[in-house]
Amino acid sequence: MDVFQKRLLIGLAVMALLVPLGIILPEKLGAGGAWGEWSAEALQSMLGYLPEGLSRYTGMWNATVSDYEFSTGSKPLSYILSGLIGAALVGLAVYLISRVAVKRGK
Repeated sequence: MDVFQKRLLIGLAVMALLVPLGIILPEKLGAGGAWGEWSAEALQSMLGYLPEGLSRYTGMWNATVSDYEFSTGSKPLSYILSGLIGAALVGLAVYLISRVAVKRGK
């Protein structure tokens, strides 16, 4: 593995370790849900209006795993599984792209 690839994977691992802060901190600080995961209704109540572009595209995208829920019966386990699957997919993409980049650089 090239030094460039190692640095990319270390950076990805650090970011993956920091991800739970987006769920933990808002709860500890009484800020509601995870930052940036607001519904259109929640955003409208925070801003006092709903941006036109957002209102036009609300409902256009449906999450593959809505609310990170699998049929595990445990929400924390669903969050962990979603995170692991997402990190694995992103890690694989970064690894493959970096391999191509390193080969083209030589």
